[in-house]
Amino acid sequence: MLAGASRNGKDIAMPKLKPCKGVLKRVKVTATGKVKWKRSGSSHLNSNQNGAQGRALRKKRLAQPGDIPRLERLLCRPLRGVKR
Repeated sequence: MLAGASRNGKDIAMPKLKPCKGVLKRVKVTATGKVKWKRSGSSHLNSNQNGAQGRALRKKRLAQPGDIPRLERLLCRPLRGVKR
């Protein structure tokens, strides 16, 4: 049915857009509008990695311009102030 249509005399609204809660918990938008998150692979079994890999995994990853449309779809909102 279309938005605003009625069934049995009751108005039917379109379903709400719900953001992906997993992304909301993992991603942070900084005050300057950059999007960052923790890199994976640094929680355990790190003895196989060399020191440079371990230090690189400590740093947060910043979103690239190509990541922004995907994050906007997952969060169901535009990311204001994001450098594209």
